Amino acid sequence: MSRSENVPARVTATDQAIELIRKLKSIHGPLMFHQSGGCCDGSAPMCFPDGDFKTGDQDVLLGKIEDCPFYIGRAQFEYWRHTQLVIDVVNGRGGMFSLEGPEGKRFLTRSRIFSDDEWQALKTFEEASPVDQ
Repeated sequence: MSRSENVPARVTATDQAIELIRKLKSIHGPLMFHQSGGCCDGSAPMCFPDGDFKTGDQDVLLGKIEDCPFYIGRAQFEYWRHTQLVIDVVNGRGGMFSLEGPEGKRFLTRSRIFSDDEWQALKTFEEASPVDQ
């Protein structure tokens, strides 16, 4: 089943984040993201060369931003299931393991709760075509 216009993406990015992702791709090649669940770098979207972060059974593929896969830990996915993650970028130093650090920028996750109609469309879509969970 293909995603229709009324089914919202689970993860999106602001224009500023897309611009930074494109710059990082030009430097590092294909990228991937993982929404950190805390620990060393707090709870931040971490950007890596594609394949450098090993995902496992406890990771959920939320979608792609700028053709870059975006993963989140299953426990965090369950907690944020009802929200759309919006990846943004701000000035400052972020996680020391994430590729954007040398640019003087850091990725930041914002979120918004799906509307009732969006939530219903998303549930119907995922029942027919489950996300990687």
